[in-house]
Amino acid sequence: MKKIFISLVAIIALSTAGCKKFSEFQTDPNKSTTATPDLLLNTVEQTAFQSTSLSVALAVRQMAVTESASNYQYYGWTRGDFSDYDNLRQVIKMEQSATSLNKAEYLPISKFFRAWYFLRLTQNFGDIPYSQALQGEQSQATPAYDKQEDIYLAILDDLKTANSMINAATVSVQGDIIYGGNMQQWKKAINTLSLRVLMSLSIKTNTATDNFKQRFADIVNNPSQYPVFASNADNAQLKFYDLDNDRYPYYNDNGIQTADYMEETFVNLLKGLQDPRLFSFAQKAPNHSSAADNDFTAYGGIKGSDPVDVNAKRQVSGEISRINPRFYNNPTNEPSIAMGYAELQFILAEAVTRGWISGDANGYYQKGVQASMTFYGLDQATINTYLAQSAVQLSGADNIQKIITQKYIASFMNSGWQPFFENRRTGFPVFDVSGDGVLNNKMIPKRFMYPQTELQLNQQHVTEAISRQFTTGDDINGIMWSIKP
Repeated sequence: MKKIFISLVAIIALSTAGCKKFSEFQTDPNKSTTATPDLLLNTVEQTAFQSTSLSVALAVRQMAVTESASNYQYYGWTRGDFSDYDNLRQVIKMEQSATSLNKAEYLPISKFFRAWYFLRLTQNFGDIPYSQALQGEQSQATPAYDKQEDIYLAILDDLKTANSMINAATVSVQGDIIYGGNMQQWKKAINTLSLRVLMSLSIKTNTATDNFKQRFADIVNNPSQYPVFASNADNAQLKFYDLDNDRYPYYNDNGIQTADYMEETFVNLLKGLQDPRLFSFAQKAPNHSSAADNDFTAYGGIKGSDPVDVNAKRQVSGEISRINPRFYNNPTNEPSIAMGYAELQFILAEAVTRGWISGDANGYYQKGVQASMTFYGLDQATINTYLAQSAVQLSGADNIQKIITQKYIASFMNSGWQPFFENRRTGFPVFDVSGDGVLNNKMIPKRFMYPQTELQLNQQHVTEAISRQFTTGDDINGIMWSIKP
């Protein structure tokens, strides 16, 4: 009888278990089943702050490829993509999750990344969907395009609001791989981004209603309310680790080892300035392998504007330098700087030169150079010797050129498309188009054309945006509002 009772209990237990849905057995009780803001922040940061791109290095004449004709290198640009809207959706999810869990500390960071991605999108294309963007779930699959001026103003307002949301009592966030949850450093990043945005509008300072110069001065002149980066320790940068999916993006990359070389005008710029950062960027040319590492004559490059066959022949000559092996041999190499202290100092130096703020342009400028060279491990004596050169020192008439040139040098394999945006805004440094390989009638493009998917799925709104901005249509040479005098 006892055996029969036990059997009945077992049958009942099995029957009860059989009533459960199969999906219930697939739930790991030790893992979260919802996207919490800390997990989403980690993902957002990794995507947003990975600012190391060989495509950019080709486009801004720092590197050149010998194996094929790169459209980035030869300015045969076509259509861009709206993938940053997918990144923005992750930001929105983080914001929604933080709101539902009553974790308001994530909201200013959410505003920062909204600004980050929308800025990048509008800088690439011009007018873009903004006020109606990211509303696909609310039946807004064909959003209208906002004017670039309105987008810039909204970005600046969002950043100002984000700054006001952080005070001494704001609790730390979790999942922060950039600042370890330190909200005061996020406050600095928010205001530093504001200054980057405002300086990107230097051509628009005659627009009285927007008053960008005053907005800039309001931040700089009130550091207690609007703190900004104070050293390299504040850099918004992504560090790499010798772990799967966390290594330097060009680690073990075959192409950068065999087909990509230093660009001649960039190498000659560094050689002309006797800039020791060249030794950190490049390796000696094969024909000079026995020379000292700090022998400037041991380094050379190929012209990014020359055709592939011409550069391939020059590469065989043994006079051309590849990128420093650390970029593909070292799994951690160096952090990817998305926005740094050096850039901020150059922005401030330019602002003084343009009369936006008072101060010592040379002091800011030298701090920018110092920060960049320190990042590459150069000692103070070497830095002092470099800064003492007349070719490096600010002298008045060509201050903007020298400031932007130093910002350009500091951007090697970091900072994303920022060096291109600076060239587009200021004309410096001059990108060589003298060779026969350059497409686009030997013009440097100003933008990317809108994605093909927009022409197919949102034709009315994208067509309206094109017609109000560009007289020649959806053209890579179109002048968008932010760079139109």
